[in-house]
Amino acid sequence: MAWHGEPLVGFDLETTGTDPGEARIVTAAVVRLVADEPVDRRVWLADPGVRIPAQASAIHGISSERAAAEGRPAREVADEIARTLCDHWERGVPVVAYNASFDLTLLTAELRRHGLPSLSDRLAGRGIGPVIDPYTIDRAVDRYRKGKRTLEAVCAEYGVALTSAHDATSDAEAAVRVARAVAARHPSVAALPAAELHERQIQWYAEWAKDFQAFLRRKGNPDAEVDAIWPLREPTPAQT
Repeated sequence: MAWHGEPLVGFDLETTGTDPGEARIVTAAVVRLVADEPVDRRVWLADPGVRIPAQASAIHGISSERAAAEGRPAREVADEIARTLCDHWERGVPVVAYNASFDLTLLTAELRRHGLPSLSDRLAGRGIGPVIDPYTIDRAVDRYRKGKRTLEAVCAEYGVALTSAHDATSDAEAAVRVARAVAARHPSVAALPAAELHERQIQWYAEWAKDFQAFLRRKGNPDAEVDAIWPLREPTPAQT
């Protein structure tokens, strides 16, 4: 059976900010779906150890006070998320994350911050994956479609229900359903084995980054740089 018909695992983080090298995990979800139905949900609320900015709380609804009172230590949460993802990869199950480079880079930074083994270390040194990122795939196969590419917008485009945007569980489940919807609309995506699709996304992301960087420079920002690494980039020591 093709990858999009097999069980898939959705992954999402809600965080303290938008810089994956510096932001901290607030909530997380890893959800296994079979035929679009969730059969196993793991969810976390972390105490990030820093204040959650008001603008972040306004998005995901978690205040600093609640995270401190109810959240588990960030180190434990990061370790359990990493272990859970790697358990799925070791069984050959693809992990689906919308804008995966953000979530996986942030998780990588958290692991390093707390002196924990990296994702690669947990996989005996091999690379992570397969990762399925509907954001990267949709942007590559429907390049000229107008409009936003947020999860909410892409769910609307593909007819996928998103019950509660910026809730980690809801977003993780929606990411899986969008990935399957993209495959259903684009046979060229559906035909690729998951491992090959992972490699294609590395190329597609790099091509998008190159084009977007050129666009920004043409628009008057000659020093613009757009990171071209997918599905994660290692944080610098200053970010940990």
